[in-house]
Amino acid sequence: MSQVKRPYDATGRQERARARRLAVVVAARELFERDGFRATTITGVASRAGVSPQSIYQGFGSKAALAKAVFDLVLAGDDEPVPVAQREGMQAMRAEPDVHRKLAMFLAGLAQRQARSAGVTILIRDGRHVDDALEPVWASVSEEGLTGMTILGRHLLETGRLREGLDLDEVRDVLWNYLAVDHYERLVMLRGWDHERYTRWLTDAVTRALCP
Repeated sequence: MSQVKRPYDATGRQERARARRLAVVVAARELFERDGFRATTITGVASRAGVSPQSIYQGFGSKAALAKAVFDLVLAGDDEPVPVAQREGMQAMRAEPDVHRKLAMFLAGLAQRQARSAGVTILIRDGRHVDDALEPVWASVSEEGLTGMTILGRHLLETGRLREGLDLDEVRDVLWNYLAVDHYERLVMLRGWDHERYTRWLTDAVTRALCP
């Protein structure tokens, strides 16, 4: 009597691969924050994560790509394969009918994301001036932000509740301006504002710029 072969279940293998990838990204973040981009090596990241340098090159391609992976992780707050725009908080914001409340929800989330990602964002922004490998990473970060704010700007305009005379270009650019890490860097990291004060300022500034 022949035996029926059970279908191969790759779940465990995929989970282990995901755990190894997360360990690498976390290790890279720790070393980037401690030593900076240029001083951090793939060998050092591999040693800290308990993997081989070759596996990092195979999984990420380069140290610059690893920096982008760190940015993506801290921006989202975890390694769940769900884009920020599709997460529960953003979905709740889109469903909110009141535009002032909608903006407040988005900006509270933005302030949290800036708090998590400011360190690596600044590392990429400033590091590109001394390491050309980070230039396309910064371009990607900037372009992704602009695309996201275009989508959000269009959604806000569709409410019909923004200040009269605003078009998509201006709404997008206002949102993109406040998306920049520079505001968080200056007010929180340099001037010592706490998170609540910064969130209030951010919400007030964007609401005044866009709403009647």
